[in-house]
Amino acid sequence: MKKLLLALLFFTLMINLKAQEIPYYLEELTATEFIDAVDKSSKTCILPIGVFEKHGSHLPLGTDLYIAREIASRAAAQEYTVVYPWYYFSQINEARHQPGTIAYSPELIWKVLQETLDELSRNGFEKIIIVNGHGGNNAFLDYFGMSQLSERRDYTLYWFRPTGNPEVSRKVEELTQPDPYDSHGGNTETSAIAAIRPDLAHTEKASEQSGVNQQRLSHLSRVYTGIWWYANYPNHYGGDGSKSNAEAGELILNARVEQLVQLIRDVKNDEIAPALQKQFFDEAEQPLNTKQ
Repeated sequence: MKKLLLALLFFTLMINLKAQEIPYYLEELTATEFIDAVDKSSKTCILPIGVFEKHGSHLPLGTDLYIAREIASRAAAQEYTVVYPWYYFSQINEARHQPGTIAYSPELIWKVLQETLDELSRNGFEKIIIVNGHGGNNAFLDYFGMSQLSERRDYTLYWFRPTGNPEVSRKVEELTQPDPYDSHGGNTETSAIAAIRPDLAHTEKASEQSGVNQQRLSHLSRVYTGIWWYANYPNHYGGDGSKSNAEAGELILNARVEQLVQLIRDVKNDEIAPALQKQFFDEAEQPLNTKQ
């Protein structure tokens, strides 16, 4: 009888603990839970960004969305942070010739991102981490990040930039194959999707189109032109995902998650960037008073 009572007590305790858990997905929070989530997250939020675009003949249009949110979710499960819902307002003009591409205007993607950050700030978040799953956003996010200095902000924006791990890369290559053109829909992204949504990774179709760099602008040097991606990869596919697999995908995802978890902890403890940002805004309002 005593053992039964102890078992019931333990079962009740576990139910109560589970009931007290707060979801880290923003869309799953109630309004009252949201208040607790802001506090529990140390006022930190992750904004995973992707896009709708072709990824060869074998991956879903939402590949970048799946990967960015998976990395954010796994990290938030280890270090509590609120994770924003699917965000697909991205720079993708270079894929407008391919079916399924949703390419919003440059003005709109800028305004939606800015207003999203402003609204997160208005709701209490003081530190926002962007986890970008789309390479076509890199230049845009660089400039957008600098633009945050154009006026005083009540939050600090951080952009997660994972670094390569040679040991992980070696193991991934052993599990799959060398992929010299691995940039879009290739070995890395296909393996990641195979781990996240194996039903959407159609590796048997990965060889239907070429993902080899066509180098159609090789006659030019020391120059940048916006048509560069189309010139190199007209099929909007860079690499070879035919030998990709979930085991390799888990290695890739977990390596990035490990780095993101550490970044979240560093950001939560960061007092320097917010302080420098405040000092900068104060000086920008009275530049003649800035110490020379």
